[in-house]
Amino acid sequence: MLVSLDDAREFLRMDGQEDDGVIASLLAAAETLCLDVLRLKGEEAPDAAMPVLRTAILYATAYLYEHREEADHARLLLTLRALLAGERKEEF
Repeated sequence: MLVSLDDAREFLRMDGQEDDGVIASLLAAAETLCLDVLRLKGEEAPDAAMPVLRTAILYATAYLYEHREEADHARLLLTLRALLAGERKEEF
């Protein structure tokens, strides 16, 4: 994982561990989504892209957590594309 559960919990401002399973699942989904936007696999992510990639993963995790019932995935994807545009590979 590119972002730890502890980092995600801190970003979400959560003290307890009662939602750790949900957060871990959303964190994995957010990482996959961000890497797909970048057209990368985790081990291919360049070091220079890591700060923006970590921010995008945390943002996506928070969005999915806060909007569990009514997430607008198209809007999330547009936001992630905007965040990650500078690091996105031209081709697969």
